[in-house]
Amino acid sequence: MNHKRVEYATQHTTSDRTAQSHTPMTVQPIWTETLKGLVGVFAILNPLGAIPLFLSLTADKSAQEMHRIAAKTATAVAVILILSVWVGDRLLGFFGIGVPAFRIAGGLLVLLIAIAMFHARTSPARHTHEEDAEAESKEDIAVVPLAIPLLAGPGAISLVIVNAHQANGLIGKLVFSLGIVAVAIIVWSVLWLAEPIGKRLGTAGLNIATRVMGLILAAMAIQFMAAGLLVLFPGLSR
Repeated sequence: MNHKRVEYATQHTTSDRTAQSHTPMTVQPIWTETLKGLVGVFAILNPLGAIPLFLSLTADKSAQEMHRIAAKTATAVAVILILSVWVGDRLLGFFGIGVPAFRIAGGLLVLLIAIAMFHARTSPARHTHEEDAEAESKEDIAVVPLAIPLLAGPGAISLVIVNAHQANGLIGKLVFSLGIVAVAIIVWSVLWLAEPIGKRLGTAGLNIATRVMGLILAAMAIQFMAAGLLVLFPGLSR
């Protein structure tokens, strides 16, 4: 009897330790991968780099109107990116596009945006001068052009779709969606404080921040393209 009790206690303790050791391993990757993806999303949104255009388009607006535009823009960004999380895979399947091919195409697009950010300018893939001119005559600029394509443009949508595909099932996508909401709140805060941030950092400070974001994006873009190429051409890994 004593032998059986000792054996049972040993098995029970071992199973408890095993469960405790496995729990962090299942939770930790979700948060680490989500955090990596959200850093990339924030970098490509680059709300600091959008401050000059935001201020120029709202120069004739009151402070209350600017705050309303900032809130509406951040909300639109959250809606667009969360839709990309949940609909992106189905959209690729509808057009018969494989994820590896989309990784390469999305990585190339993100790389072009990153190169433009190295030069502290907006890539034509995100925004053009013609769209600037059109925006000046529009009454509501929150959704177009601020939310899309300036912030949540093709590059950001591509990045979100690829990261959502890597998410660990339903829970991973839910966590990623909540993270996007948090990023959108940061975007709202930056646009809300656009005037004081712009005055404090100045053109040089905003350009430095844009270049740092571009460096992060360039590294992620290369990683995306490499992962896609290895799947399409397995011989490259030999």
